[in-house]
Amino acid sequence: MLEVSEFCRGRFLQEWGRRRIQRDRGTEQCKGAGRSPKGSKTLRRRGRSGVQSTIPIDHLDRGPAMSSLPQPSPRNKSRRHFLQSTGGGIGLMALQSLMMGEAAGGESPGSTVRPPHFAPRAKRMIWLFMHGGPSHVDLFDPKPELLRYSGKPLPDSFGEVMTRRKVANNPLLAPVRPFRPRGESGLEISDFLPRLSEHADDLCVIRSLHGDSVNHPQSVYQMNTGSILMGHPSFGSWLAYGLGSENADMPAFVVLPDPGGGLKGGPAAWGSGFLPATYQGTAMRPGKTPVLNLKPRPGISESRQRATLDLISRMNDRHLGKRDHDDELSARIEAYELAFRMQMAAPEVVDFSQETNETLELYGIHQDDTRDFGERCLLARRMIERGVRFVQVYSGDTEGWDAHKDVDRNHSAYCQKTDKPIAGLLTDLKRSGLLDDTLVVWCGEFGRMPMSEQGKGRDHNPWGYCGWIAGAGTRGGRAYGETDPIGLRAAKDRVHINQFHATLLHLMGLNHRRLTYEHHGLEERLTGPTEVDIVEGLL
Repeated sequence: MLEVSEFCRGRFLQEWGRRRIQRDRGTEQCKGAGRSPKGSKTLRRRGRSGVQSTIPIDHLDRGPAMSSLPQPSPRNKSRRHFLQSTGGGIGLMALQSLMMGEAAGGESPGSTVRPPHFAPRAKRMIWLFMHGGPSHVDLFDPKPELLRYSGKPLPDSFGEVMTRRKVANNPLLAPVRPFRPRGESGLEISDFLPRLSEHADDLCVIRSLHGDSVNHPQSVYQMNTGSILMGHPSFGSWLAYGLGSENADMPAFVVLPDPGGGLKGGPAAWGSGFLPATYQGTAMRPGKTPVLNLKPRPGISESRQRATLDLISRMNDRHLGKRDHDDELSARIEAYELAFRMQMAAPEVVDFSQETNETLELYGIHQDDTRDFGERCLLARRMIERGVRFVQVYSGDTEGWDAHKDVDRNHSAYCQKTDKPIAGLLTDLKRSGLLDDTLVVWCGEFGRMPMSEQGKGRDHNPWGYCGWIAGAGTRGGRAYGETDPIGLRAAKDRVHINQFHATLLHLMGLNHRRLTYEHHGLEERLTGPTEVDIVEGLL
């Protein structure tokens, strides 16, 4: 209860009073040496551990761009109604800070829509993350030369290769399933994915992705945060920071983990890093309890909750008199507010009884092998319908797509789990019109080597692999970039992960050079310190 004392009225009023004074006075500063364009206006706000962030003024101003974005529903305006509905507990504590926000004339930063830097193609994103490293040469990157030289050693002309398990001298392994031209475009996709192949004309397959680590945790971090090092904000956190939320009742960034658990690198993959904690991903799941520990504690009366809050308020007043501003406090307040609102919103989101049997069948929810991933894909669609900005859906437990022993057995199982649900998601988004301004991303942390491992398996390959994007006006039915003749390294129109991230941000209406946060004296950004450009060929 000592830490809880920081969540009460006095601090909330102080923080939001300060922000309103800043806004009223127009305390704007021109950046002298950042990465923002010359003359851009910025506000500095103090972040975690006393560091400051710098964001464009246009992120804070309500401009014309707001009119085209979904606004919070009318039920958000009746906050006292929420108290009656939740019966106390965490909701009562949250209500206090909500009412204090009303009294100060403000609103939670997490509930505001911040305009993009320019008109976006995509307003929301679903990221399908295949944990473990799916094999590009067995799914999306046909290599006739690999079939031709199967069983032979890697030619000397390819030079030295860094591998995780020292397989560089092992015989090459042919693709384990045939590739065929699909759709009107003739895009070649493996027989592993018959349902997704029906959407070939919607897919832009990137065949030249590459990263910097052969290990799972570092590669998971890099694909999610842009860095192989732990502690950097995830892609979803940057989006939440840059664009805010379209629904005050739901987080801007939601994660749907594989129920088997075991993500290499752990929850840091969707953490907020050095951004304020309010921007980290919220892990949810299908079923009646989408978020654990959300319901009020049983047996605690409203009067007891009231007395507790009054005590906390008095303790907080004394606490505040001895401490300077701490932005982590704001993050905690916002977390309590959001938890309160989710008591009402989250159960409805995960209630599939509103869906038709045809829709449930489309996602494979009636089948044992596709049910788990199908439910997460359907939940992702229901979330973006309700204003969630970014949903990341994971496939793969501790081992996942990590096919060291047997590619055919491993990928047969995981393609069986995911092929129908992903195809169903694309069908559903397309027929509802959501695919027009929703970006769907598919990839893992890396691909697989063309050399064999243990006879039928493949080792990790970050030097050249595949992902795909669909929707939001991107041109489908094509492949961008190439790996070398055997799929070992990205060779033509190479796309580094930082370039990939820059391009995805661009599609969401954000300039990756302007989306910055000052941390330990450095202007940090998702794409890192190296200058990278967006990939025009993917737009």
